[in-house]
Amino acid sequence: MKKSHPTLATQMMASLRSRGERPLLSVRDDSDGGLLVASYNVHKCVGTDGKFDPDRIIQVIREIGPDVIALQEADKRFGERMGLLDLPRLHLETGLTRVPVLSQPKSHGWRGNVLLFKEGVVRDVHQVVLPGLEPRGALVAEIEMKGGAELRVIAAHLGLLRWARRQQADMILDLMRARSQCPTILMGDFNEWRLGQGSSLSRLEPVFGPLPPALPSFPARLPVLSLDRIMANQAGLITDISVHDTPLARTASDHLPIKARLDLTLGKLV
Repeated sequence: MKKSHPTLATQMMASLRSRGERPLLSVRDDSDGGLLVASYNVHKCVGTDGKFDPDRIIQVIREIGPDVIALQEADKRFGERMGLLDLPRLHLETGLTRVPVLSQPKSHGWRGNVLLFKEGVVRDVHQVVLPGLEPRGALVAEIEMKGGAELRVIAAHLGLLRWARRQQADMILDLMRARSQCPTILMGDFNEWRLGQGSSLSRLEPVFGPLPPALPSFPARLPVLSLDRIMANQAGLITDISVHDTPLARTASDHLPIKARLDLTLGKLV
């Protein structure tokens, strides 16, 4: 019998039915330990009210309190691709430092992808052009975290076209196969809610499967689609995953941030 997969309409209805079971407020709890990572499409700092307000994005990041965070759409898309956040202020208020990239002088990141971390040493950075008609990219950073744990982070923003997402997922797997084994987190806005053989998510499963549960993060005011993802290449690396759903986050961008707690004991350098 042919296996059926949910349509967009059924996915939205299921998410709406379960919405009452999801907490409104998601707050960091330092008592459970581990490294907190997050992914956030900041929508060029334009909120659901149509207002351009980078300060709200900084406030949401402060709410999350991440050790590592990947931002998407943090630069203007055209022209000089100017960065939209006050990174010195963000550093003062959160301790987060930008992973350095080679890009246009006024840009924060690589094709809109910005990776920030709180404590550690960046050992290697790769800027990858992803295939497709849109200017999409991935940022790969290998970081020695405080305490000696090694973590590879791939921050990516996949395209709007299904065929392009499949090719982009394949390229990310090729990147992994060409590098040494270490604990790796892949996170970003994947623009993919579908499951099944045609989905870019299923193509990632050989390295990053089984996939964590789908958590609706879009649109921010009434999230029904799981477009934003955090996944790992090792079982047990992600110990907890949730959406950061607060009143401010529902206004600051059209996406809600997604966050995960990591256990890096497997990645400690000898």
